[in-house]
Amino acid sequence: MEQAQARLTQGSVGRHLVDMTIPVLYGIFMMMLQGFVDAWFIGQVGDRELAALSFSFPILMIVTSVAIGLGAGTSSVVARAIGKHDHRRARRLSTDSLLLSFVLTGVICIAGILTIGPLFRLLGAPDDMIPLISGYMTILYIGVPFVVVGMVGMSSMRATGDTRLPSKLMVIASVLNMVLDPILIFGIGPVPAMGLNGAAMAALLARASIFAGTLYFMRYRLDMLTFDKPDPGELKKSWVDILHVGLPAAGTNAIIPIATAIITAMLAGYGPEAVAGFGVASRIESVTLVLFYAMSAIIGPFVGQNVSSGKADRINEALKLCLVFCLGSGLAIAVALAALSGVLPDLFSDNSEVTDVARLFLWIAPISYGAYGVVMVMNASFNGIGSPIPAVVISVARMGVIYVPIALLLNVWFGVAGIFAAYAIANVVTGAISYFWAQSAVQAACDRNSGPLPVSTIA
Repeated sequence: MEQAQARLTQGSVGRHLVDMTIPVLYGIFMMMLQGFVDAWFIGQVGDRELAALSFSFPILMIVTSVAIGLGAGTSSVVARAIGKHDHRRARRLSTDSLLLSFVLTGVICIAGILTIGPLFRLLGAPDDMIPLISGYMTILYIGVPFVVVGMVGMSSMRATGDTRLPSKLMVIASVLNMVLDPILIFGIGPVPAMGLNGAAMAALLARASIFAGTLYFMRYRLDMLTFDKPDPGELKKSWVDILHVGLPAAGTNAIIPIATAIITAMLAGYGPEAVAGFGVASRIESVTLVLFYAMSAIIGPFVGQNVSSGKADRINEALKLCLVFCLGSGLAIAVALAALSGVLPDLFSDNSEVTDVARLFLWIAPISYGAYGVVMVMNASFNGIGSPIPAVVISVARMGVIYVPIALLLNVWFGVAGIFAAYAIANVVTGAISYFWAQSAVQAACDRNSGPLPVSTIA
């Protein structure tokens, strides 16, 4: 068992980014592919089930945003502690982050189950679909602790610079989920067909495997988990440090599904088929954006370790490399999706009203994916330097100030196409803002973090 070293503060910046991104890319791609496969299997069950899955998507994103936020907070403080060569503090922070996750997920689980009916009616779900949605969401809410604690634990692993172990866990869980999907959805042998609930049960079992594997490797491979009784004062300080970044990061990520829920309600005015088509397009999008998710997952640990060492030049070099990569790959993705727009939606549904909406999205939204990638990476870098507020401001501007208001306006003039065009506009504008803001914040963050590990910092 070896102690984590601040190895990201030395050596080639580009090599570190590549070496860290590739394993994460595999892991996140497999999880996104699993979501893609989920939607395909559910599409074979029926359009009502596919629409129910689409209605649940914004809520699942909100729950996931809590895990992402706690993971961002954990990664930031743990990476900065490692950058200061304080392994004992890094281990304490990792452990205390898991305890915090258990507390928060208990509240989420209970509140979620109690509000399923009124919440989904508010989103525009028809009354006859509520029982279908309720069964699916109840199972998923029960699995929230596995999801959140597992993701937070993997963030601690990545903070050490080790992206291979958490990626292996993600790949194993995704494969398990895809194997269980047809068995539980359609039924095989003595296993009864569970339909949409089968997809939820497969996800629960897969996330449980990540949870178990994360705890094992944190304890016995990386020495990042302790069973010593925490001192109440130190536990409180750990939670404050984690939540300083974690709460704004969770809010930043929650803004996206909240806006998506509003957009879903707007699309519901065009019928369940439009919602289903948007859900199909969202699943395709999640797979194609895997490169950017991977980069945003690794930039935080890289920035965190280097900011504690005062190496602003290394951080700025990393941000420039990420900018070039995002814009170049985003253009390639847009061309590929436009070329495949006549094929991909048909894999999920044979209803032309569903596939036409998905096809329209794939022609419009991907134009802005490169800029969206820049937003994701720069927001993650703000969290990494311990200054989460700029990421909140950028995300609020992107979704609440630009996307939703313009979507409401363009919906009147251009219908569904106007809603999707507003999404592209929001990505491009905030992509430019986030890059220049991140550059200006790096030097100040390095200066602030040259002393003891801070409890709070503002860019």
